[in-house]
This record gives sequence, C-alpha cells and structure tokens, in this order.
Amino acid sequence: MAVQTGTRLSGSRPAPPSRPWRELSPSDRRRIRLASGYVAAVTLLFAQPLTRLVAYALNDQLHSHIPLVPLIAGYLLYIQPQRSIAAYRGSPTSTLMFSGVGVAALAASVAFRGTLTVNDHLALTTFSYVNFIVAGGFLFLGARWMALAAFPVAFLIFMVPLPDAATDWLERASVLASAEAAAWFFKMTGTPLVRDGTVFAIPGIVLKVAQECSGLHSSWVLFITSLLASHIFLDSPWRRIVLVAFVVPLGILRNGFRILVIGLLCVHIGPEMIDSVIHHRGGPIFFVLSLGPLFLLLWWLERSEGRATFRSQRTS
Repeated sequence: MAVQTGTRLSGSRPAPPSRPWRELSPSDRRRIRLASGYVAAVTLLFAQPLTRLVAYALNDQLHSHIPLVPLIAGYLLYIQPQRSIAAYRGSPTSTLMFSGVGVAALAASVAFRGTLTVNDHLALTTFSYVNFIVAGGFLFLGARWMALAAFPVAFLIFMVPLPDAATDWLERASVLASAEAAAWFFKMTGTPLVRDGTVFAIPGIVLKVAQECSGLHSSWVLFITSLLASHIFLDSPWRRIVLVAFVVPLGILRNGFRILVIGLLCVHIGPEMIDSVIHHRGGPIFFVLSLGPLFLLLWWLERSEGRATFRSQRTS
C-alpha cells in the first residue's frame, strides 16, 4: 500500500502518493535505467572539471552553495508527483538543441582556455555539463515529462558559477544601492554624515563602501532560497513573483543596515571596530536576520493563498 507523505502549510495542495519501484511498468523501469546510466556516463566524462568545480566552490564564498545544488534538484524530483514515463515520447529536436549548446560551450572553454579566468572556464564547462544532462532528459524521458519537472531541472543552472563580468556588475550595483540605504539609515538615527558617493564621513572615522562589502553572496543565496520556497509552498504565479522580487529590496536594506551597525559601533565604541568580527565575519548574522522578513512574507502569502483556495471551493 502506498503511503501519502508531505504536507503544505495550509494543506491546499496535498502531496501525491509515491510509486515504489516495484509498481513501475517494465517500460518505465527501462527508461529510468537508461536515463540514469546516461547521467552517470556524462558525469564520469566531466569528472575532472566537476571535481575542480567542487574544490573551487568550497574555497570561494560566492559559490559555496554549488555542491548542494544537484542534491536539492534530486530531492525536488523525488518529491514531485510521479507519473508514467511510458506515456511520453522522447524529443529529438530538444535533445539536439541542448546537445548543440553543450558542445558549443565545451568548445568555447577549450578554445579560449588560455584567456579565461578559472571562474569563467569552470562556468563554461559546467554550463556544458548541465546542457548535456538536460539533453538526456529530453531523449530518454520526453518533452512532456521534462515540462513537468521544469523547476528541478532548471535549478541545475545554479551549479554554474556566475561569470566574472556578471559578478562585477552585480557587486557595483549592490554597492551603490547599499550606500543609498545606509545613508537613509544614518539620517534616521540622526548620525552626523558627510557623504561623497560611497564614502561616508561620520564622527571619528571615514567609511568607504567597497565592492567586497556588496553582500552579493548573501543576496545570491537569499534569491535561491526564495525560489525554492516559492516553488515548494506557493501555487499562484503572482505570489511566487512577489516573494522572489522581495529579495531585491530586502538584500539592499540588509546590507545598508549592516553598514549602519558597523558605523555606529565605530562612532560609539571606537574606530577600531572597523576591524571587528562584526565587519569581517558578520555576514552570516545579517543573512539570518534577513530570513525573518522573507519567511514572514512567505507565511502571509501562503495563508492568503489558502484562504483564496477555500473561498473558490465554497463558491464552486
């Protein structure tokens, strides 16, 4: 007997019953074996760049989440409704398209290896790997099945390191926005402030908001977290968009608040606080604080969605 597992906060979308391996048709089992073998073969072929990717991610703060991405994607595939694969035909067109993109990215990583940074080279090779995995999904499981599994499959893109150009642009944009938020916070607290762009002169010290203080890592992880939460807990597209979009002002305000706290510590305790733990290693603290408003909004959106579903059921 299959056991129904998993619930949502409001119970508006119960989890479907699971289908054990022994209940799958012979055709489903064969296609799953072929798809699994294909993924294993492609992973083995990319073993060297993937090993370098993991080592790189573990030593790079911005990309430290990468080793978790395939595990999360696999879990999302595991908990999603299971349907018969036999009803879906393979899609040669999509297979060729994604394989072509994978080949092009791999060729570019080889052709420009001497001019690429380690980050950008890994971005190209990992992007190639993800495209080959997706191509295999279309080949063995079919376009309709891939459409049903669109989110877990698309989530694999977060395995790809952000290119250097994108990182630089996002950091500069975050610095400017955070500086505006920090200036607003300083004015709210009545702290004397003379500002020149991203340079703040406050009593006893001059602060400069550098790119290293952009908070991009925390904002990037917050963005990924909001995507996961919206997919798992929300059904309404507009509510999902609201939750994910909320990350942008939340990240800016969090970073501006962090600058305020460091500045006030320097004013009221001493300028040596610029070298304190709260400055150099305080990122996780402010990240955890930013989860509060995010999950509060998620709770409100989920509850409002549950009430809307209940009303629609009563009127139907």
